[in-house]
Amino acid sequence: MAAGQERSSNQLVVPQAGQALDQLKFEIANELGVQIPQDGYMGFIASRDNGAIGGNITRRLVQIAEQQLAGQTVTR
Repeated sequence: MAAGQERSSNQLVVPQAGQALDQLKFEIANELGVQIPQDGYMGFIASRDNGAIGGNITRRLVQIAEQQLAGQTVTR
């Protein structure tokens, strides 16, 4: 599947957040040393690597939410 063609039935609550979430995915993949193909198709990436990316995205989003709830500035 090419970029933008996702099989997930999940709907974003804030559709405008999609681009920010994609950027976060690429940042975390880069930090973990996982190369995402230019076309965005991640079907050839190992499940373990995809899981690591997803887990780190969740961890980062929880951290951002906690900081916002505490009234702190969000830093990466």
